[in-house]
Amino acid sequence: MDPKRRKVDSLGSTHLSPFPDEVLERVLSLLKAHKDRSTVSLVCRDWYNAERWSRTHVFIGNCYSVSPEIVARRFPKIRSVTLKGKPRFSDFNLVPENWGADIHQWLVVFAKAYPFLEELKLKRMTVSDESLEFLASSFPNFKAISLLSCDGFSTNGLAAIATHCKNLTELDIQENGMEDNGGRWLSCFPESFTSLEVLNFSSQHSDVSFDALERLVTRCKSLKVLKVNKNVNLEQLQRLLVRAPQLTELGTGNFQQELTPHQHAELESAFRNCKNLYTLSGLWEATSLHLPVLYPACGSLTFLNLSYATLQSSDLAKLLAYCPNLRRLWVLDTVEDKGLEAVGSSCPLLEELRVFPAGPFDQDINHGVTESGFVAVSRGCRKLYYVLYFCRQMTNAAVATVVQNCPDFTHFRLCIMNPWQPDHLTGEAMDEAFGAVVKTCTKLQRLSVSGRLTDLTFEYIGKYAKNLETLSVAFAGSSDWGMQCVLAGCPKLRKLEIRDCPFGNKALLSGLEKYESMRSLWMSACNVTLNGCRLLAKEMPRLNVEVMKDDENDESQAGKVYVYRSVAGPRRDAPPFVLTL
Repeated sequence: MDPKRRKVDSLGSTHLSPFPDEVLERVLSLLKAHKDRSTVSLVCRDWYNAERWSRTHVFIGNCYSVSPEIVARRFPKIRSVTLKGKPRFSDFNLVPENWGADIHQWLVVFAKAYPFLEELKLKRMTVSDESLEFLASSFPNFKAISLLSCDGFSTNGLAAIATHCKNLTELDIQENGMEDNGGRWLSCFPESFTSLEVLNFSSQHSDVSFDALERLVTRCKSLKVLKVNKNVNLEQLQRLLVRAPQLTELGTGNFQQELTPHQHAELESAFRNCKNLYTLSGLWEATSLHLPVLYPACGSLTFLNLSYATLQSSDLAKLLAYCPNLRRLWVLDTVEDKGLEAVGSSCPLLEELRVFPAGPFDQDINHGVTESGFVAVSRGCRKLYYVLYFCRQMTNAAVATVVQNCPDFTHFRLCIMNPWQPDHLTGEAMDEAFGAVVKTCTKLQRLSVSGRLTDLTFEYIGKYAKNLETLSVAFAGSSDWGMQCVLAGCPKLRKLEIRDCPFGNKALLSGLEKYESMRSLWMSACNVTLNGCRLLAKEMPRLNVEVMKDDENDESQAGKVYVYRSVAGPRRDAPPFVLTL
């Protein structure tokens, strides 16, 4: 191949390429981030072609932004696909059932274009048993499947994967709306099967075949990640750990079991032998009686997920004393502010904190966490850059203190669980709190706001949040001006999610110059009308504007609006309740 052949760049000029195509493809293959690869493909036609032929993984953040046929034409050598479907608010039951995002047509196209496909990671997609059976039989080299927040399939589909995917290394099933027909699917792995490295069935509800699980774990010497469901008891967990001391990530079963002194010693010994463990999750029903068995393994932990363990503050404090290297911590708000004080004093290396609600908010019950715990964490964990914090009250001053202590936040997601709640000490709106966040945290990429907020919050966001990519808003704002400020500012905004806000047509139509550079806009329970949506669709024909009606008695209102860019045109599988404009 002639390395001096004439090239035409994106501006139409010609130049002599200093590299053969093979060298350029090899260099570009070193780029792993999909954003970087997309950027280099825009440099010139040569780089576009080199990136096209060297790419083996594709990330698609919206399954309707492109068609599988277009993907197959653009990238001929794909071996790994990450695909997201429904809007994120489907996690809050705001997206109707049978909305779409079915994986099957993608698999049909991939079977022809990519028979060598090895990996498929799906999030919020509809996946049927038939699709899993088709997947298992169509890709002989298939190795890894991850299903997160998907629906439509059952354990029968998992049985097909276990039976036919002879080279499987990863089976990761998390938080899915799955029909549970029992744990017999684990028996479908052939006795000669030994390649599994990741197995996660923590969200399955029924009993599993423990004998089959134990045999599988024993055979798979390369198993690094094992996350079982809460029907696996402590005695069974001990047997698994003895057979897989090489684990790096463990999701335990249920701790609701009385142990004899001998059983306690055996389980503690099993944890002590897991010398490479850096992630621990599960711990259903764990109490202070059980926690000591974990202590020998805690020294190496960098991620502790206690979002299923209703620990009290004293229990958490004892456990954290053995976890000096934690970078990530997920807890329930049952730990209260005292527990978060222990986080601040015991976890100086902490980078990510998520505090989830243990149950529905009830303002008559004194429970959960407040601004006090948040400030305590920020004082001791100065490296914190990611927070998701569900609380029952907050103040402007506390948030300002938190971001002064931790100015490097890239993700700041604060949920005051009582909608429209003001600063509980001053009674003022929470505008200055989020103003402090966007003024101080210049690296901020994702922001979720809550509490009583006026348009001033959104003026601050539009003026200062120059690196913001995702904004989630609920029960906030005073008028259209707030949303107009965000869309006029925030040059890097990619996803805007809004529910139960007073924004209307004027706000919606203020984003005409912004939407084609964004991935999506979601609006529900706002003041947007069908006419406003029609005008948006007319002005921006390359956008898909979808309306889901809520109240058939009010024909003028658009209940839910989903706007997204697409190179594939209107989707062909929209259900009757979705009006595509």
